[in-house]
Amino acid sequence: MCACVVLVVGMVAAINLAVPMLAASALHPSASALVWIVDTYVIFFACLVIPGGAAGDRFGRKGVLLAGLGLFAAGALVSAVAPDVVVLLAGRALTGVGAAAVLPNTLAVLLHAVPAERRGATIATGASMTGIGGVIGNVGGGAVLTGGSWRWLFAAAVPISLGLAALVARVAPVSSRHDRRLDPLAAALLVGATVALLLGIVQGPEAGWGSPLVIGGFACAAVLFTAWVLVELRSDHPLLDPRLFRIAGLRSACLGMTAIFFGMFALFYVNASFLQYAKGFSVLGTGLGILPLTVPIIVGGRHVGLLTRRVGLDATIALAFAFVGGGLLGLSTTGAQTPYAGYAAWLVVTGIGVTLSLPTLSGVIAGSLPPAQAGVGTGLQSTTREFGSALGVAVIGTVFTGRFAEALPSDVPAHTVAQALAIAPGRAHDVVTAFVSATSLGLRVIGVTVLVLGGLVVLESLFARGRKPRTTK
Repeated sequence: MCACVVLVVGMVAAINLAVPMLAASALHPSASALVWIVDTYVIFFACLVIPGGAAGDRFGRKGVLLAGLGLFAAGALVSAVAPDVVVLLAGRALTGVGAAAVLPNTLAVLLHAVPAERRGATIATGASMTGIGGVIGNVGGGAVLTGGSWRWLFAAAVPISLGLAALVARVAPVSSRHDRRLDPLAAALLVGATVALLLGIVQGPEAGWGSPLVIGGFACAAVLFTAWVLVELRSDHPLLDPRLFRIAGLRSACLGMTAIFFGMFALFYVNASFLQYAKGFSVLGTGLGILPLTVPIIVGGRHVGLLTRRVGLDATIALAFAFVGGGLLGLSTTGAQTPYAGYAAWLVVTGIGVTLSLPTLSGVIAGSLPPAQAGVGTGLQSTTREFGSALGVAVIGTVFTGRFAEALPSDVPAHTVAQALAIAPGRAHDVVTAFVSATSLGLRVIGVTVLVLGGLVVLESLFARGRKPRTTK
């Protein structure tokens, strides 16, 4: 079960390493297409993870888990052989559907298989796999991509997922089924609304912010989100009841989880290209280059509870956002000539914030709901994580594309580094300079956004406890 979690989470991180290869490939993707290649998987993963858990309850967790691994393998295979961007996006969507069926049912199978006294440790172990999955995705993805083609990343996922399916079929127990109602209309509305929102964000720099496509995307997102809320409110058994967000602690923790992953995966998106284009790292070196971010998680994760008891929940959350936002702003000041040690130091700062935030916010989400709704809490954590990841990639990709096009010399019309180098192969210095400028602006925007959202989370948490924020002199 842990290996299944590592597989589906690792793919979220690994694809970022392939962005430079994809940009220079025969597919010739535009800047917005690169964002969609990364985000399509995450969108379907985020929006369908709660329906995936409901399907497991209804049709059997082991069966849905096996179906998810099969869909994951099929989608990876389609992606590996894709002749164009459209087919690649279809493969990514199919893989995301498979991941949404896998993730919630791994924990459900585990909880059914272990005795009651081991459930707490089992939940903690399963949750830790999401962090380990990101590390393995970066390192393992980098190792696979040293083969020289982005297609190897998807090809490698096929035998892994099929091998895991064989193991699951052999060792996983069959659990009882529950007559939990599925709501495909609500799921479709949520996916459609998210795609429309990201369409408006991603296409803005290329289509123009006043274009019918962008305005239509935002308008469609508003209509579909409203329709989703109305459908869920009228349902006797909603998949995700919007009324839950009346709970202030739950609302603030979900916003906080979204904001943390917004910052993390925005960083992952530009980090891979920065280390390869600006620093000249190999793809494997790039995968290893993100590891300083994980050092605080490995070393300090078990001490977060002690810190929270000493300084309080709100102070811990405030520190978490200060470190993540400050780390991203620090990374925005690094350039092609900055020693890697300086870059790594800011990764450690960011990692400290991530270490403080994840168990703290997860605990708030879990503690805001009664034990009977533990599954809803787990689904909310997965949904907010993946939604924040998709939004972070979309926003930094949009900021980067706009700034990169402006910073290039006027006689080099391009929206990606690969396009610019193809147009002006002898002007690599100008292209890299524009790239670093665009990356710096993107990280500054993301860092400031994380700090602002963190402030809102802390204020909401304070007011939820009936206290007013204190001011210091």
